[in-house]
Amino acid sequence: MTGYSQYRPLPITQVEKWDFETDVAVIGFGATGACAAIEARVAGAEVLLFERSSGSGGASALSGGEIYVGGGTDAQKAAGFDDTVEDFTAYLKLAGGPCVDEAKCEIYGREALAHYQWLKDQGVPYRGNYLPGKVIEPTDDSTLIWSGSEAAAPFYRHAKPAPRGHVIQHMGWGGGRPLVDILERRARDLGAEIHVDARAVALITDGDAIAGAVVRIDNKDRFVRARKGVVLATGGFVFNEAMRRKYCPESFRVNSPIGDKDDGIGIELGVSVGGDAIHMDQFFTTCPWTIPAEQAHGVFVNVAGQRFINEDCYHGRVSRCAVDQPGGKVYLLLDSAHFTRPLDLAGITIAGTGETWEEVEAELEMPAGTLSATMHFYNEHARNGRDPLFDKQPPILKALDQSPFVALECNFQTSYFSFFTLGGLKTSTDGEVLGRSGAPIPGLYAAGRCTSGLPAWGHGYSSGLSLADCTFFGRQAGRRAARA
Repeated sequence: MTGYSQYRPLPITQVEKWDFETDVAVIGFGATGACAAIEARVAGAEVLLFERSSGSGGASALSGGEIYVGGGTDAQKAAGFDDTVEDFTAYLKLAGGPCVDEAKCEIYGREALAHYQWLKDQGVPYRGNYLPGKVIEPTDDSTLIWSGSEAAAPFYRHAKPAPRGHVIQHMGWGGGRPLVDILERRARDLGAEIHVDARAVALITDGDAIAGAVVRIDNKDRFVRARKGVVLATGGFVFNEAMRRKYCPESFRVNSPIGDKDDGIGIELGVSVGGDAIHMDQFFTTCPWTIPAEQAHGVFVNVAGQRFINEDCYHGRVSRCAVDQPGGKVYLLLDSAHFTRPLDLAGITIAGTGETWEEVEAELEMPAGTLSATMHFYNEHARNGRDPLFDKQPPILKALDQSPFVALECNFQTSYFSFFTLGGLKTSTDGEVLGRSGAPIPGLYAAGRCTSGLPAWGHGYSSGLSLADCTFFGRQAGRRAARA
């Protein structure tokens, strides 16, 4: 076992010899680490990249390959959407909610179009077409989709809606893997030196500055000298139960973590040298098969038979608000005109049926006049195109009055509610890790899910925000480190 710890940095005076020397050491080889390595190499720095797994990937490779971009992309213009930088930036800030980093929203809002072109320049292909409707992600190679709550309340009131999810040209789900492959190839072609099966175990300090890292390779500790800086690109902490219990206990209400060895090591390394970990209680969750296509016309109620969300918003926002409800489950109510059976892997069951909403209410063993009153009020106003309680919008707003009726049970423990953490190190717009005083820690940079970035608030997440954040701010961190 190694004698070094992510909780305690190693002073440079205790390093007897360097096993590796470089300008920039990048820890983690998902999209964040690849983009950091690319930009550091373009800036002329030597780069060593260390990945604990046997190859690139991380959570990025498990994604749909969707990047949140707005402000007037070619795909948006071709589809007739007049998106502006101002509306795009406003939406980013709304999506960050109480956890928003306005400076990050503003710089990404200004530079997103250039970032989109940068991705293309690295070889990332985009077909350029628009796929209308409410989908989780394309099953064909379409580019542009609605991937958030842009057209839903309260967001549409403050920023003109436009679709902003841009998906890599790839047939079927899972475009994250080919995206990472392209970025890996670019990093290698530029001369970044890659070491896999290499796990970071501690940072090395020279006074207040970061001088390198201790990396475990072949069961031996290796000492890495990083003359210009270390970039942490290690992902979140969804697989670290102790950290979740300490910082994010609400995440235990759901049961299907998504990530790739996301054990919080980068956050712990940053904190060990004075980094500030913020918004650590935030997490994303979704039961995505509840809300595409016809199901979006349904109504969600809690165990008391009360609505709690406008169901036309992004499926992750619906699910995150659902998990806030008491009783360990919620119900999705549908009529015969809008019911389709969920996929088996969703773990969603039929909890009640009836020819009237009163019969459904009785099957769910709710007090008389609860759910039925909710649906009477909802239908009365939906027929007139209004939702006075939650402002659900047409055309998704529909009266549910075609019997028979059904209540689908979404149980937080037995249904498929995938989730990942959002909190992490506080960083500047250049990817510098900030201490609790707000000052940068010299020589330490971070990006992606080990930081608190654009996707900072679980209730405001939109698909593509994580890849937007990690690719753009990974570039920022790599570039800043190279120029230190």
